[in-house]
Amino acid sequence: MLSRTFSAYRGAYSGLSRETWLLSLIMLINRSGTMVVPFLSLYMTSPEMGYSIGDAGLVFGCFGIGAFAGAFVGGKLTDKIGFYKVQMVALGGGAILFWVLSFIQSFPFICLFTFLLSFVNEAFRPANSTAIAFYSTPENRTRSYSLNRLAVNLGWAVGSAMGGIIAKFSYQWLFWIDGITNFLAAILMVVFLREAADHHTRQQKHKTAAIPPGPTVYKDKAYLLFIILVTLFAACFFQIFTTLTVYFRQTLHFSEPQIGMLMAYNGVLIVFVEMILIYQLEGRRNQLTYIAMGVALVAVFYLLLGLGTIGLPIAFVFITIITAGEMLAMPFMNSFWINRSSAHNRGQYAALYTMAWSAAQTLGPMLSSQLAESNGFRFTWFVNGCICTLVALAFWHFKRRRIL
Repeated sequence: MLSRTFSAYRGAYSGLSRETWLLSLIMLINRSGTMVVPFLSLYMTSPEMGYSIGDAGLVFGCFGIGAFAGAFVGGKLTDKIGFYKVQMVALGGGAILFWVLSFIQSFPFICLFTFLLSFVNEAFRPANSTAIAFYSTPENRTRSYSLNRLAVNLGWAVGSAMGGIIAKFSYQWLFWIDGITNFLAAILMVVFLREAADHHTRQQKHKTAAIPPGPTVYKDKAYLLFIILVTLFAACFFQIFTTLTVYFRQTLHFSEPQIGMLMAYNGVLIVFVEMILIYQLEGRRNQLTYIAMGVALVAVFYLLLGLGTIGLPIAFVFITIITAGEMLAMPFMNSFWINRSSAHNRGQYAALYTMAWSAAQTLGPMLSSQLAESNGFRFTWFVNGCICTLVALAFWHFKRRRIL
C-alpha cells in the first residue's frame, strides 16, 4: 500500500521541466507573504480602521476592478514584450504599492491604491500562465499548472496561518511582509529565469515573424460562454476569502488565528492531495465532467453553510468540501483555456481567463457584502449555493451537448 502510494506521488511529480519547478518555487516565496487579501476585510472592519462590511466590500470592488484592468493589459503586454518583463514589473511594482498602502487611512485613497495594487499584481497572472504553458508539454500541462497551484496554496497556507497570528498584533505588518516577498520573488526570477526568458523572447519574435496572426479570442464564442460560467462560479468561490471571514468573526465568533488556520487548512489540503488527484484523473474523462463536479461541491458547501451556525470542527469539514470542489474544477479550467489557445494568442486567452476571475473579485465581494448587510449571511450563502448549482448544471449540459 505504501509502495503504491509512493509510486503514485512519484509519477505525479515526474517529467516536469526545470523552469516549471523554478516558477513554482518563485510563486511559493511570493505567495508565502499572501496576508493582505485574506485579512483585508477584517482590517477594514477592525476597530483601528472602523469601516463597515459594506465599505470593505467597496474596497474589494476597487481591488476587483483594478485586477480586471490589470489582467487585460498584462495579457496584451505578454503577447507583445514577453512574459518575463511583465512578471518583473508586476512583482517590483506590487512590492512598492503594498508598502505605500500600509500607511494610508483615508477611505478614498485606500480605494485608489487598492485599485493600483491589484492592477499591477494581476498583470502578473496572464504572464505567469503563459510562462507555464511555454515551459510545459501537452502531456504534463495540467500537472504543471497544478504544481504552480500547489505552490500558490502552500504559500497561502503559510501566509494565512502566519497572517492570523501577526494580525493579532499589527495589520500594518501584513502589508510589509507581502511587499518583501514580492521583492524576493523578483530577485529570484532575475537570478534563475532570465536566460530562459531571453530565449523565449527570441523564439517569440521568430514565431511572430513567421506565422500570420490568427483570429482573436473574442471570436471564439464557445470560449466566451465558458468565461461567463467561470465568472459566475468565481464570484461565489471568492466569498471564502472575503465575506466568509467576516461571517466567521462576527457571527461564529472565531478568533483571527482560528480564521487563519481555516484558510491555511484549505491550502494544506491542496498541497497534499491535488497533484496526485490530477495525475489519477487526467485523460480519463472530459474536462467539463470534473469542472461540473467541482462546482457542484462548492454549491453544497454554501447550501450547508446556510442551514445554521456551526462550531470550529464542522467549519473544518465544510472547508474540506469547498476545497475538494476547488481541486476538481480549477486545474481543468486551466487546461480548458490553454488547449484552445496557440502561441500567437496565448496571452489573450490567459488575459480573458484572468479577467473572469478579476471581475469575480469585483462582483462577488461587493454584491455579497451588500447582500449580507441587508438580508443577513444565511440568505447570502443560499444565493451563492443556488448560483453554483446552476453553473454546475450548465457545465454538465454543455458537456452532454458538446457545446463547449
